[in-house]
Order: sequence, then C-alpha cells, then structure tokens
Amino acid sequence: MVGKNARQRFRQLMAGRAGSCPWWVRGGAWLMGRAINAWMGTLDYQARFYDPTVDPARAGFQGPCVFLFWHEYIPFLFHLRPYCHLAMLLSHHVDAEWLAQAAELNGFGTVRGSTARGGARALRELIRRAAGQNLAITPDGPRGPRRRLAVGCVALSALAQIPLVPIGLGYAHPWRIRRAWDQFAIPRPGARARAIVGPRIAIPATADRARLEEYRQRVEEVLETLTEAAERWAESGVRPGDRLPVVRSGAYRPASRVLRTIPSTGRGRCRSSAGASPSQLEEHRGVAPSRAV
Repeated sequence: MVGKNARQRFRQLMAGRAGSCPWWVRGGAWLMGRAINAWMGTLDYQARFYDPTVDPARAGFQGPCVFLFWHEYIPFLFHLRPYCHLAMLLSHHVDAEWLAQAAELNGFGTVRGSTARGGARALRELIRRAAGQNLAITPDGPRGPRRRLAVGCVALSALAQIPLVPIGLGYAHPWRIRRAWDQFAIPRPGARARAIVGPRIAIPATADRARLEEYRQRVEEVLETLTEAAERWAESGVRPGDRLPVVRSGAYRPASRVLRTIPSTGRGRCRSSAGASPSQLEEHRGVAPSRAV
C-alpha cells in the first residue's frame, strides 16, 4: 500500500501537479523523503506523554493542536508522524521548497511563510487550516536565533483558540552542523531518539501584546526544558519503567511499514510511556511540571 501510494505521488510530483517548482526539485524531494525515512527508520524511539490524547496517531486523539518543536529536529516528526492531518509552516526560501515537496509526499500539508516574508498571509492561512487540521511549527525557524521562540505561534493559538503542545526531542550523541544557525542535529544510525510531549497550553483570546509576550517567554521555557530533558534521556539511555509501542503511522492510512518491536537488546524499536503524570515525568527525567503553563 505504502509503496504503491509513494509511486503514485512520485508520478504526480514529476508531472507537476504538486506545485510549480522544477521537475528536478520534485524528483530530488522524492529521493530526499525516501532517504530521510530510511535513515530515521533505524533509530530506537521512545516517548513520554503528559497526556496521551495529544498524539494525533492515536484513536483517542483530541484535537486539533499546534505542535511546537525546535528547527534542528525537523526529521524526527517528519518520519514518525506522517498522514496525521498535519500542516507544516515552511518558509519561502529555496531550500524549503525541497522540504515542502518531500513533506507533501510524506502526507503533510504545507503553509508557506515566515516572520520575514509572507508572515501575515501565512498566519491567516494557518488560522483557516486550524479549523480542521493539526499544525506543526518550528518556532525558532527559519533563520533563528536558535531556540528562541517567536511570538507568532502564541498569537496563532490565541486567535484560533487552539492549544499549543510543546515537544522536546533529542538524539544520543548526534552529529551537528556547527555552521548552521540551528546547529542542525543528524542522528547516528541506530541511535536512541527520545521525545517528551508536554501538556496542552491554552492562550486566552483576550491576551494583549504584553500578555502574549509573557506567554511567549513561558512557552519557550517549557519547550526548552522538555528538549533538554529529552536530550539527557537520549544521552543516558536510562529507560522509564512503563512504555507502550509507538510505530511510524498516520491517523488516516494503514501503517504497512511500521517499526518492528524487537527484543530489548536490538535497535529500531519505538516505544512510548502513555498516561504518565507530571509527577512521574519529574521522578524519571527531572522535568519540573511546575514550569508548565
């Protein structure tokens, strides 16, 4: 099923029905998406949730939500949560065109814009999409500063009245592109990949600019706290006591290519800890629930 759908999407991309970019960009994006999924498919995934109902691949998902994670970890969720009614905010930069085409092939919608170019138009489109679709935003992109959360996602949450869900991500001993503004993380094959998914954060519709800035600072703090905790978890390799299988799958397409659950000594396993309370997270990973908004 997946192979047939991928081939069909590839033919559509090459025929130009997925956009007006050159054929070589469309073909390169198809290859890039396949390469990312092959590389990321070797990793050993685990995740912990403050609230498992924020996972868009689960039957009990309660959405829509605006998912936030740092730009340096884009391949993580690109691989793990395709076909989940997710739209990604991407810039108009030429490099982002490759990612936009690959994202569409992988079952994501895309909205083009940034704070520097097309921001107001992108915000209006995100509000329109949020009526029936989840959103994924890297709030420090597309040009940084690194791990500095822009206020746009907070304003979006207030205007659309959709909660933010911060996601901390980490790899074990990743390679880093040090010259890149975000120090982009490249996981080593078979490495540990960890996620800590925070609680919903609701932004009041009546918040003025001063209050939006307060929330911006608090959301940034929560996201960075979760990210640092996920990175420590990935580096240490200490496993939580409770975990459930998590597979590479979408909400509206059968997952015929999922990560296999194999014995604990192997790789390629993806697990989560569902239903964990904030106190349990604090006990296992040192995440302070009191920091959550």
